[in-house]
Amino acid sequence: MNVDYLTIHEAHELLRTKQISSVELTRSYLERIQQIEPKVHAFVTITGDLALEQAKESDERIAKGDIGPLTGVPGLIKDNMCTRGVRTTCSSKMLQNFVPPYDATVVERLRASGMIMLGKSNMDEFAMGSSTENSALFVTHNPWDLSRVPGGSSGGSAAAVAAGETVYALGSDTGGSIRQPASFCSIVGLKPTYGRVSRYGLVAFASSLDQIGPLTRDVTDCALVMNAISGYDPRDSTSSPNPVPDFTKCLKPNLEGVRLGVPQEYFVQGMQPEVDNAIRAGVKILEELGATVSWEVSLPHTRYALAVYYIIAPSEASANLARYDGVKYGYSYAETDSMWEAMEKTRQHGFGPEVKRRIMLGTYALSAGYYDAYYLKAQKVRTIIRQEFDNAFKQFDALITPTSPTVPFRIGEKTAAPLQMYLSDVCTLPINIAGVPAISIPAGFASSRAESRGDGLPIGMQIIGKPFGEETILQVAYAYEQAAGWWKRRAVV
Repeated sequence: MNVDYLTIHEAHELLRTKQISSVELTRSYLERIQQIEPKVHAFVTITGDLALEQAKESDERIAKGDIGPLTGVPGLIKDNMCTRGVRTTCSSKMLQNFVPPYDATVVERLRASGMIMLGKSNMDEFAMGSSTENSALFVTHNPWDLSRVPGGSSGGSAAAVAAGETVYALGSDTGGSIRQPASFCSIVGLKPTYGRVSRYGLVAFASSLDQIGPLTRDVTDCALVMNAISGYDPRDSTSSPNPVPDFTKCLKPNLEGVRLGVPQEYFVQGMQPEVDNAIRAGVKILEELGATVSWEVSLPHTRYALAVYYIIAPSEASANLARYDGVKYGYSYAETDSMWEAMEKTRQHGFGPEVKRRIMLGTYALSAGYYDAYYLKAQKVRTIIRQEFDNAFKQFDALITPTSPTVPFRIGEKTAAPLQMYLSDVCTLPINIAGVPAISIPAGFASSRAESRGDGLPIGMQIIGKPFGEETILQVAYAYEQAAGWWKRRAVV
C-alpha cells in the first residue's frame, strides 16, 4: 500500500478500519525519510526506535477501540520545542548536546493524543531567519525545487510535510515562520492567536510574539491538530483561559454571509506579478463561494510593521538569549582561566552570525539613552497597528492578503543582504505584532517562464482573523481549498 502524502484524516481512516497498523505506517515513513532526506535535509534528529515503540503502543490502544484522530499517526516537532530524552538543539552549536528532562506542553498533548514522533526538524538558528539557511547544522532544500529555500524559520517542518516525510508537523511563528514556509512549500500553516496555544517548553526567541502552530497537508488536518494542542496551560502565564471549540465543526464548503476585506497595503512594491495575479484570482473564487468582498480596506500603519518588529523582536531576543553564558547548560568555552572571557568566548563561538546580529540590535535598542527613542516608540506604534486591526474587524470577518510577496528564492540569493531577507516577511510580521491569528493556504503556482521568477513555484494566500477567530479563518480556508484544489498537487522529489 502506498502511504506517501497521506493526510491525518486519511491515515486515521486506514488505522481505524485496520487496513494498516501504526507500526506498518511508521516503518513506511521511516523508509521514506531514508530515501528523501539526503536531498531535502529536513531532519536534525530522526527518532526511529522511539517512533516504532510509540507505534506499538498505539496499535495496542487501537486494538482496544481507543483511537482518536491523531492516534498512531506520524508527526514531526520543530527543534525548538523541548522533548523529554530527545535532543533539542534549536539548530545551534549552543545547544547541540542539550537533552531536555521534560516535554513542552504541545508535545505532552500530542503524545497524549497518540502521536508518533518521527524526529525533530531543522530550522533557522533560534528561529531567527526566513530561509532555514541560518541553521548551524545544514541548509534545508525546498521539495518543489531543491535549488531553492523552503522558507523559515520552520523550513524543516514545512519541507518534510511537502516531501511526504511526515503526515504533519509543528512549527513556531514569531514573524511569519509558520506561514511563510507553508507558502513556499505549498502546504497549510496556521499561526494561532497569541495565548491560544501554550508556549511552555518552547525555547524563547521573542516572548511577546512567539506562537506554536500546525503545518499540514490540508485544512482539515490543521483543525485536527489545533484541537489537540490548544487550550489553557497554568505553566504559561500568557496562556488564555478562553474555551477551545471543535475546530472541525467550522469546516463548511460555502461562505454565505462572510465579509472579507483586502487591505491594499499588503500588495507591496516589488511583489512578483504572479503572486498578485494568484491572490486576485483567489479572491474571485471566495466571491463565487458567497463571500462579500471589499477592496476598500486600509491599514496605513502596516508600513511600519517591519521596523517595529526589528526593534521589538531583537530586544526580546537580547534578553532571552542572555541565559546562554556557558555556565548552567549548553556549549561552554573552557580554554581559559577567566570567567568573563569564558562567557564572551562561549557566546562568540556558540552563536551564529544572524543570532549575534539580532542580539546586538536588541541590546542597542534597550540601552540607556536609546530605550525611549527606539523600544518604547516601537511599542506605541505596535498599539496603533493592533487598533487598526481591531477597527477593520468591526467591518469584516477576515482579511485576505498574500503570504509572501515572492515565490521561493534560490539558496544563497539573499544571505549576503540581510535587509532583503527581512523583507520576505513583510506580509506576515503585522499579524504577530497584533497578536491575531492567520493561516496560509496554497493559492497557485508561478506561471511565468522567466527564470528569475521560477516556473511552477508555490504561492500562498494568507487569511487573517480577529483575536480567537480561528474558526472563521479555517472556514474561509477550507471553502477556498475545496473549490481551488491546489492542495492536491504534490512535490516530486
